[in-house]
Amino acid sequence: MRASKLFRNVVTACAALLAIIGPATKTTAQEQPTAGIKTVLLIHGAWADGSSWSKIIPLLEAKGLHVVAVQIPLTSFADDVSATQRAIALEDGPVLLVGHSYGGAVITEAGNDPKVAGLVYVAAVAPDKGESAFGLITSVPTPVGAELRPDKSGFLKLTPKGIAEDFAQDLSAKEIAVLTATQGPTSVAAMKGEITTPAWKSKPSWYIIAANDRAISPDLEAAQAKKVGATATTVPSSHVAMLAQPSKVAGVILDAASKAGVK
Repeated sequence: MRASKLFRNVVTACAALLAIIGPATKTTAQEQPTAGIKTVLLIHGAWADGSSWSKIIPLLEAKGLHVVAVQIPLTSFADDVSATQRAIALEDGPVLLVGHSYGGAVITEAGNDPKVAGLVYVAAVAPDKGESAFGLITSVPTPVGAELRPDKSGFLKLTPKGIAEDFAQDLSAKEIAVLTATQGPTSVAAMKGEITTPAWKSKPSWYIIAANDRAISPDLEAAQAKKVGATATTVPSSHVAMLAQPSKVAGVILDAASKAGVK
């Protein structure tokens, strides 16, 4: 009986020890640092909203990334940068900023935050100090310019024709209808907002050139990529490359996330 009782006591003690060691071991494994960035903030462009990243979000999350599609108001450049800065402030670790179109100007300014480890430009502008999205885009005119309509409050919208033929010409009719219905009116003042300190001068950058872009000239995009020293990828796409070529765009973002946080 005493031997049996002693055996039970030993078993109980071992079980208690394992209960202590087990969780500690698991926690240690989870806390081991991993290479690369785990948080991606997606910044939409003009005449759009966060839903423009709908095809990208699940692809990134499937690879274990934490993704936030920031809703910028498109009311002024300062407002859009502030919205992005607030989103960065909510994250604990290093982040990757991804900007589409006008969103490239926003990440160029907001990307100076110490938490930002890298920048990805998707058919976007990447202005230098004193430059604006409006100035860059209009320096090389594209067909979409004829389809912009101003209102009395200083905001611009694209005509349905402009979205169907010059903004998203390679999407389905259903997708084009959704883009037309959800487009965000964009302040001319926002587009004319000038960069103070370009983040791409101090942060690694990646650039996706949309070869069939009719909103921002592909030649301008290529020149921007070269100017910032970005790792460039060209995709056969309209301006909305993240909707027309989601797998390829997600691939570039994943590559950037894996490399930007590694020193």
